[in-house]
Amino acid sequence: MTLLMGCLLAAGVVLTASPWLFPASVPRRSRRAQHGNRLRAVLAAAGLSAVPIPVFLTLCVLIGILLAALSYAVTGVFTLGLCAAVLGCVLPFVLVRWRARAKRIAHRALWPDVVDHLIGSVRSGLALPDAVAGLAHTGPEGLREEFVRFERDYRSTGSFSGSLDRLKDQLADPVPDRIIETLRMAREVGGADLTTVLRSLSTYLRSDNAIRSEVEARQSWIKSAAKLGVAAPWLILLLLSTRPEASVAYNSPGGAVLIAIGAGVSVIAYRMMLALGRLPQEKRWFT
Repeated sequence: MTLLMGCLLAAGVVLTASPWLFPASVPRRSRRAQHGNRLRAVLAAAGLSAVPIPVFLTLCVLIGILLAALSYAVTGVFTLGLCAAVLGCVLPFVLVRWRARAKRIAHRALWPDVVDHLIGSVRSGLALPDAVAGLAHTGPEGLREEFVRFERDYRSTGSFSGSLDRLKDQLADPVPDRIIETLRMAREVGGADLTTVLRSLSTYLRSDNAIRSEVEARQSWIKSAAKLGVAAPWLILLLLSTRPEASVAYNSPGGAVLIAIGAGVSVIAYRMMLALGRLPQEKRWFT
């Protein structure tokens, strides 16, 4: 009986810890598809949805090779060339994410105006497809291009739901996701309180935008300090590496280890500083 109770206890412990000890394995194709969908969403959020993923990855590799060759030609340090290659491969991803974030911030102040235009169109008696298509001409200037595509797509297909899905993929933003799903629900099941819901959503978006803008302005110094703290040591290292004796020292095994440790510390410190200054972003629940 003691042995049986011990086995049952051990089995219970193993079963309790099994989600962490034996996580569900995802097939390679599924993981590759997830990474591809994630990269495609980032490109769409940055306004680069027309760029194929293989072309973007090839560009990353070419930039990495170019920066590695340039760094090695200037400094003559092989380890710095490897660091430059990694930086060149990562740099396009960073720029695309920065562009997507800048575009999201710029559009964040425009979505309440979009909702107000929709409220006015619905109250004037326009059908929902015509109200959304009308944003291509009466909506905010920064968003008219996306709604011009929606208008062309809807006129050619006649499918309001399908055109909304494609519009949502182009915008790749949680705020228009909620607006689009609200319009879809009102279209499919009807909604006498659509204007009330949209008005409440507009009020919430304006207050959220004001709070986020104030907090981001106060925390901008954290990101500036992180960028300066990461860039300054590497600029000094590049200047030192132009001297022949420093180049010989950094080409030694000890110098390579020192540069590798410095790169790791820089990455960890930079990520920690960004984590301290980053506000939580809404997730796209309606993808």
